[in-house]
Amino acid sequence: MIHDNAIDFYEACPGGKLAGLDVGTKTIGLATCDAAWSFAGPAETIRRTKFQKDLAQLTAFVEAQGISGLVLGLPLNMDGTDSPRTQSTRAFARNIAPLGLPVLLWDERWSTQAVERAMIDADVSRAKRADKVDAMAAAHILQGAIDALVNIAHRD
Repeated sequence: MIHDNAIDFYEACPGGKLAGLDVGTKTIGLATCDAAWSFAGPAETIRRTKFQKDLAQLTAFVEAQGISGLVLGLPLNMDGTDSPRTQSTRAFARNIAPLGLPVLLWDERWSTQAVERAMIDADVSRAKRADKVDAMAAAHILQGAIDALVNIAHRD
């Protein structure tokens, strides 16, 4: 159920709302998109504790939002190779298998930096940026993925 490319994920996902996750060591940023895969928006940030508690919070979010698939940001090195964080994200994807949802690993290089830059340009205070950056990064990741998924859908 873990997919490294959008075509396989598209074929495995029944449609409906997706959630984007920006998985960090201290937090998990969450975002959602509409069922038509038109636009993504930030939702919330989970403060990480023990994995079972994180999974319980994620499960509650998925159920409350009616999520049918997950897009996880994959923190590749700039040359496209895996890093220790990439391996950690892949392990997280395997560990959330009990959710029973298809998972797309999506290249997230530059997502947090792009969001930070946009928030600075919008004159968002440092405190508010720190509170919102993970969910905004998740939305950035999810928007990139749904843009690709919609292109695949239009090819069919």
